Amino acid sequence: MPEIGAEFAPRDSLLTFEEILRTANLLATRCGIRDIRLTGGEPLVRKDIAQLIAMLSSISTLQDLSLTTNGILLGSFAEPLRRAGLKRLNISIDTLDETTFQNISRRRGVKQVIEGIDAAIASGFEVIKLNTTAVKGVTETEIVSLVRFAIDRKVQIRFIEFMPLDTDRSWRTENVLGGDSIRAIIEKNFGPLTPIPPPQSSQPASDFALPGGSKVGLIQSVTKPFCDSCDRIRLTADGAIRNCLFSQTEYSIRDLLRSGASDDELIEQFRTAVAAKASGHGIDEGTFSPPERPMYSIGG
Repeated sequence: MPEIGAEFAPRDSLLTFEEILRTANLLATRCGIRDIRLTGGEPLVRKDIAQLIAMLSSISTLQDLSLTTNGILLGSFAEPLRRAGLKRLNISIDTLDETTFQNISRRRGVKQVIEGIDAAIASGFEVIKLNTTAVKGVTETEIVSLVRFAIDRKVQIRFIEFMPLDTDRSWRTENVLGGDSIRAIIEKNFGPLTPIPPPQSSQPASDFALPGGSKVGLIQSVTKPFCDSCDRIRLTADGAIRNCLFSQTEYSIRDLLRSGASDDELIEQFRTAVAAKASGHGIDEGTFSPPERPMYSIGG
């Protein structure tokens, strides 16, 4: 699954919609790619994002087209995105409390996020998932209210272990609230979780059924890495291929696109990037160092 970033950057460095469409069409028609996700940063800040969704949804061989958002602007965008052909949404929400929200995000906005989630539900997306970044000392007190919020709205919530991709480089192993601890809190308050077999072996989340039928997910990228089954590749908004969130190497597509490269040359660049994919991210190794780009620049 390729993930296409969209964040603030000098305008002339960003891939144009036409360049994105050409690249996505090649991957879908000649390389067997069936799923594309738009991510960021915050993809909804990209001007005319619904137009890009419509362009990508015209690729006949795509089976899935999704988007990850922080939800702040989603109240206005949910309906246009759905009409344009977007199928699924991942919406980030780490708390329902405005004070905690401001402490985490350094701005106001939890009300807008909740309104965005409700607008997305009303717009009829095929799947809506809520994503919570699990940070020790912060998330423990939020888990129960967030799970109840998801149950009430009949959407799935997933807890994602805090990864070393933060902007201020404050990540430490001791800041990670592990998935096993999260599961224990959920089971204490809601009852036993029943594992759900994944529809695809490459799925990063371990899904569980709650008593009553709702679902929660755990993405244990730090304590239980799933690198050996990862099938994702990322294309940043400024046209760089990254074969892992934690890769220190990028492979430019933008330069090839703008130098008149053939379709075969573009595909070969992707093959080179995939072939160089490491066997693991190495977070637990003493030699690990986080990439220079933070998450908002890579595409999550």
